[in-house]
This record gives sequence, structure tokens and C-alpha cells, in this order.
Amino acid sequence: MNIRDLEYLIALADYKHFRKAADACNVSQPTLSGQIRKLEDELGTVLLERTSRKVLFTQSGLMLVDQAKVVLREVKILREMASNQGKEMSGPMHIGIIPTLGPYLSPIILPELKKLFADLEVYIYELQTAALVEQLETGQLDCGILAFTKESEPFIEVPIFHEKMLLAVSDQHEWANEQQLSLSSLRDKEMLMLDDGHCLKTQTMDYCLSVGAKENNHFKASSLETLRNMVAANVGIAFMPELATKISKIENIQYIHFSDPEPYRSIGLIYRPGSPLRLRYERLAKEIKTIMEQQ
Repeated sequence: MNIRDLEYLIALADYKHFRKAADACNVSQPTLSGQIRKLEDELGTVLLERTSRKVLFTQSGLMLVDQAKVVLREVKILREMASNQGKEMSGPMHIGIIPTLGPYLSPIILPELKKLFADLEVYIYELQTAALVEQLETGQLDCGILAFTKESEPFIEVPIFHEKMLLAVSDQHEWANEQQLSLSSLRDKEMLMLDDGHCLKTQTMDYCLSVGAKENNHFKASSLETLRNMVAANVGIAFMPELATKISKIENIQYIHFSDPEPYRSIGLIYRPGSPLRLRYERLAKEIKTIMEQQ
């Protein structure tokens, strides 16, 4: 048994398909299949139920997959320690970022980070919170940038900035000329929302419930851009994170600030407790905070 065998096993668990798992591991299907069979022989147990249509894991197989993820996570930590990169801003860094933040934050911070750390290879992955957290747990990501939620609490949370929430309305809306509104103005109003899975949906729903606003159940957007276009078409009104309001090319839409207390979300960086690259992530968060303060 070796590390590569465990990677094959996890890929097969993820894809439930030999060819797709082999492609993900950059090996041939016979190679992957053969190594899985060798692993079964070595362990003396059946890990898979092979059918012509799909791959099913036995209970023993599922238990081994879970343990394999733990092993690979520890191997990653050992490699990080051996690389002696704890204090160096160089080499690859895989960062997850949520979709309601990535398109608006990345263009601001990436050019500046490139200037600051020429030897740092940043890889950005847009993922919803649940997927980001899962990939951080398994070691696929080094750190994540997101709005803090209950799902981020098990990790080390490094605050970066508070992002205000504005109200997006069409030019045709009765509030189009308002400069500021109180949150209580939304009482009994129907709000356009993102689809489930976006942490922004949960956060905006909390604000809606606090003042008696309601969700428009006839429409759910898959992205902020879809939401923005529906607002521009005067289908409804919606909360919009402040960064997303600064790069909009849609003209027939207005963004209204709320009076105190203004709704906001806490944006920050998270990483695994005990990571030997703690100083690296703390430095990254510090520099992003400085960049955003200058905007």
C-alpha cells in the first residue's frame, strides 16, 4: 500500500466511475483498477461492488476511504513542514473563495499580491461554502476566503473586513431616488434571493426575518449577476454586497444604503488549526486587509 493507492481510492469514491477517477489521477483505467484490486488483496477485504453501470463501496470500503482522507491530510502537513515554507510567501497556495465574493474581490487583490509576493503561485477556486469547507478539511485547499458562518467556526478565522449590504432596486421602483433607507422599511416587502447553498442567502434571510420582510418564492437566482439582472428588469428588490455594486455595467439599477445599524457580512480567511503554514496565511490575510483599506 502506498500514498498513490489511497489517492486512487479517494478519487473513485468521489467520481463513482473508474474512467473519470483515472482521468482525475492522470492514469489509465486499467492501472487504477489494477491498483484497487491489489489494495483489496493486501487488506484481505472487498472494498467495491463492481457492476456494469456503477461503482458501489462496501461498508469496509467506505471506512477505508474516510481513513485514507485523514492519512493524506497528515501527509500534506508533513510535506508542508518538510518544505520549510512556514515563513515564506513563495510556492503554490490553493485558495477557495465563495462565488458571491470571488468575481469582485479577486480582481482587486490578485494584482497587488503579485506585486508583493512575486514567488507566490496563487490558485483560486470558486466554491460555495459547503464545498469550500469540505475541500479545506481534506487538504485540497490551503485556505479559504469567505463570509464567516457556523460552517467556518471549526477553523482558525482571521477577520479581514466588513462588507456592507446595499439594497438594489430598479430605476422604475418607487425607492429609486432614495439616498438612504432604514432596514425596517423592508417590512412586508418581498425580496429576491439567491438559491440555497449560498451563505449570502442565509445571511440576507436573517436580516429579512428580523424586520418582517419575505422571500419571493417565485424566483431563485443562481448567481449575483442573475439577481442583479432581475432587479434591473423591475422583477423585485434584493440585497447586494457592496463590492458587487462597484463593477456593475447595468445602468437602470440603483443601490441604496441603509441607515444605522447597516446590515453587513464579515469577510475573512480560514485555515486548518495546527497548520505549519499558519504564519503564511496570517500574512496573506494581513496584506489583503491592507489592500482593502486602501480601496
